Amino acid sequence: VQLQASGGGLVQPGGSLRLSCAVSGFTLDYYAIGWFRQFPGKEREGISCVSVSEGSQYYEESAKGRFTIFKDNAKNTVYLQMNSLKPEDTAVYYCATRRYLCGVSHYEYDSWGQGTQVTVSS
Repeated sequence: VQLQASGGGLVQPGGSLRLSCAVSGFTLDYYAIGWFRQFPGKEREGISCVSVSEGSQYYEESAKGRFTIFKDNAKNTVYLQMNSLKPEDTAVYYCATRRYLCGVSHYEYDSWGQGTQVTVSS
């Protein structure tokens, strides 16, 4: 099981980024993929999750209406489209997976990709 997160970068406030989480070693059908972010000195916090097996999506409150999680089964990739970015979105973003259903805490996820830095600044 491997996950590869990419797509971070520097963007101005109000801008957009699309993060990608390419997975290998398993298919998405029986897994949930979550996106998390981590601020310096803080624990990872969940942003969004998609459970392919359940057909459900979840968003953290600050992500609702700005971020969209979606998948491309053919590419075995889950994306996080982030719009209307704010300076407080600056963090390292990670994707992670667990079987079947989205977890409540990052402790419930089994495999992690490397982080990708998102910086929102003018």
